[in-house]
Amino acid sequence: MSSAAVTLQTPAATGPHPCTLLELVRVLSEITDDEHEVVATVIHMLCSGSVRLIGNFRDSRPEDWV
Repeated sequence: MSSAAVTLQTPAATGPHPCTLLELVRVLSEITDDEHEVVATVIHMLCSGSVRLIGNFRDSRPEDWV
């Protein structure tokens, strides 16, 4: 497992991990080749508060991306 993937697995109690959408997708794509799983995991991580987007998508909601 890459060091980036380990970083994203920090407990939500320490606060959401700030990352760009691209960084998040790249890390998840290293773990699985299933695009549906990547999308579902991104949405889950955002909704659960385990990650916080920075960059271009910082103030957007996943439902606005479609």
